Amino acid sequence: MPKPPINFQQMSWSDRCIVFCGVGFGSGLLPKAPGTFGSAFALLFIPFWVWAGFYPSVLMILMMSLVGIYICGKAAKLMGVHDDGRIVWDEFAGQSITVLPLIYFNLMDVKWALISFALFRLFDVWKPWPIRVIDRQVHGGFGIMLDDIIAGLWAALCILIYLSLV
Repeated sequence: MPKPPINFQQMSWSDRCIVFCGVGFGSGLLPKAPGTFGSAFALLFIPFWVWAGFYPSVLMILMMSLVGIYICGKAAKLMGVHDDGRIVWDEFAGQSITVLPLIYFNLMDVKWALISFALFRLFDVWKPWPIRVIDRQVHGGFGIMLDDIIAGLWAALCILIYLSLV
């Protein structure tokens, strides 16, 4: 079933900004695999996270996640579809969480960026416990954000386990 078009003309300027952020500055508007493109777009944040350092990045990603609850919930309401696939702010947060161990251990490079991307997408699509339960039972902006935050935490945990073994 095709998604309803987003009617920007009937929105206020502030609502347009919220939807624009919610759809990942346009990265979620691609017709196929918007979550994948939103996650890939989030890789562009990596130089900023590396520059900021680990602890400031944790704080900023936490703020991104908290603000994302409002952005995703409001964007979904304005778009008229709960957890619309075009809303990818949650992928921004989840993908950013995934790279935190790499920033902490100063291991960020293209190889690790791609590994973090693959791991986050695996957990985001596969939705193992408790992600699947949250995805089905927690609604609104909090539900939209929470499943991707947990997918990011699972992916980060995999990276941490691997790094502790090598």
